[in-house]
Amino acid sequence: MASSDVKLIGAWASPFVMRPRIALNLKSVPYEFLQETFGSKSELLLKSNPVHKKIPVLLHADKPVSESNIIVEYIDDTWSSSGPSILPSDPYDRAMARFWAAYIDEKWFVALRGFLKAGGAFIDCSKGKPFFNGDNIGYLDIALGCFLAWLRVTELAVSYKILDEAKTPSLSKWAENFCNDPAVKPVMPETAKLAEFAKKIFPKPQA
Repeated sequence: MASSDVKLIGAWASPFVMRPRIALNLKSVPYEFLQETFGSKSELLLKSNPVHKKIPVLLHADKPVSESNIIVEYIDDTWSSSGPSILPSDPYDRAMARFWAAYIDEKWFVALRGFLKAGGAFIDCSKGKPFFNGDNIGYLDIALGCFLAWLRVTELAVSYKILDEAKTPSLSKWAENFCNDPAVKPVMPETAKLAEFAKKIFPKPQA
């Protein structure tokens, strides 16, 4: 598949854009990354996603697919024979992955706090393996893991470690495994760079 057949409209700092980028990397699909400028919307974006006018948008053979989790599922289905399966094969596990992914999008920080309070939640989902999906990164890993860069920025800003190795060893190890995965590492924003970007889009209120 030539890279010109697959394009992704997005922005490097967006956690939602990270999702399809990770999925494409997991499936070893070459693609062209079309960067949007913060504060403006390109004609291509408005044409490709006229309903929500938001990133990310996947263009596959010039056909647009919108919404990050929907794009991830599309990538998993389209390149099913390449790389690991992103969605679980078991129908119940697949339904649960979709449920929690939707919950994360509605209240991602609340969802994270829920995982922290329910100490065995990750162990139950992962069945003792490195990722929520098992041995490989999957749907729920991508849905939650895309926020880790912004979580680090938050930790830096408040001088408080949310994912503490002593209090949440399993989840902390998952975060480390996720961030160091070859499919994730190239697209995970650097904390310092993201923190500087955050200062521009979230200026401190005047005294």
